[in-house]
Amino acid sequence: MTSRLSPWLTLVVMLLALPVLAADAQRTGTWGAHVREQQLQLSLHPKDKPDSHHGFSAPLADFQGLSTADGSSAPFKLVREAGTFDFEGRFKDGQGVGAWRFSPDASFTKKLAELGIPKPDADEHMLLASVNVGPQRVQALAATGQKVTTVEELVQVGIFQVTPDYVRAMASAGYPKLTIEQLVACRIHQVTPERIQGYAALGFKGLPVDSLQAMSIHGVTPDFVREMRGLGFKDLSADDLVAMRIHGVTPAFVKEMREAGYENATAEDFISMRIHGIDSIFVRSMSKKRK
Repeated sequence: MTSRLSPWLTLVVMLLALPVLAADAQRTGTWGAHVREQQLQLSLHPKDKPDSHHGFSAPLADFQGLSTADGSSAPFKLVREAGTFDFEGRFKDGQGVGAWRFSPDASFTKKLAELGIPKPDADEHMLLASVNVGPQRVQALAATGQKVTTVEELVQVGIFQVTPDYVRAMASAGYPKLTIEQLVACRIHQVTPERIQGYAALGFKGLPVDSLQAMSIHGVTPDFVREMRGLGFKDLSADDLVAMRIHGVTPAFVKEMREAGYENATAEDFISMRIHGIDSIFVRSMSKKRK
């Protein structure tokens, strides 16, 4: 879910920078879009702040009345729990431009309040529509034991796709009591049940969730563990492997330094070499100087 997450973070920043309007006010502006992999990727420019924009994408199938054929100008809409986006414009070569209007659903905030979530302001309301979350997601997560209590948590759940299926899959992988914050962080850092199972198969069972996130952040994949074990590093801890990745101790570097004469170097030795800028080029240059 990282390179894919950046556009959502941009969306949050842009929306929060917009002026606060009445929660039930319509928003209008212009839009640009392009079709990519059965998704319509939209960039909305609010009329009340034309220099600002925010973007989000949705499956083509989610839109009502949408045709992206060349010359198509039929109005189309995107209906969400939080409200409806209405679009007018024209498409050519898979790209479109036009005008949009967002109409908040009047019952949305009431339903959230009934679930104990404070009333979102106008910008938050539109953001919740953009990321497609609302009372239905709150109730579905509650059925898994996860309680969403704030608008901010609900926004994060939507942006980072914390779904009931993900919660249940993480529980089945051995992590049944994660908080919403931990689940969001796991999504951000691409901690998947499949990756957890891959670690477990290599003997890393029951790792703290912070360790799982650190391993994922720094690229300690199951493949990396297997490569290092193939080079003789059989008993490295999760922390050791993270340290190697942080300092750039790759399988290629290990092979390079062993060919340069460091056949018996330990993992700690290789990390120290990286920290101090020692590589095979440095070793060869020192050897020439000694001659």
